[in-house]
Amino acid sequence: MLLIQFTVATAMVLLTVVVHGLGLFSLSHLLRGEAAVERLKRINALSARGGAFTLLIVLAMFALHGIEIWAFALIYWATGAVPSFESALYFSTISYSTVGYNDTHILTEWRLVGAFESILGVFLLGWSTAFFFRMLGRIEAH
Repeated sequence: MLLIQFTVATAMVLLTVVVHGLGLFSLSHLLRGEAAVERLKRINALSARGGAFTLLIVLAMFALHGIEIWAFALIYWATGAVPSFESALYFSTISYSTVGYNDTHILTEWRLVGAFESILGVFLLGWSTAFFFRMLGRIEAH
């Protein structure tokens, strides 16, 4: 069973890192066009446009993390590691966010996948934070 857990966890890490990378790349590409860069240079960080820009980035990244959390939840549910999809989504969310109350929400045979998700969550949340500050650095504080 350990080899199966490790294989599933590794596959999920690879999948979610690719999804995250493509998501951030797409968002960056959307904001990197010449016209977009010129518009960003003229946005006051404290203006309504600056706030809308910030909100757009936050919501896009929140959606990206949501997709990754749901992907793990689907694995937990499909494997029977948790009794219901709601429980799977809850366990995935607390694992990804590293809140991780305890392992009583998942079968012992699948705990390693939850541990991998927690480690992955730290990296992906950190990657998003770095991306977020880089994007905010593109607008000027007038």
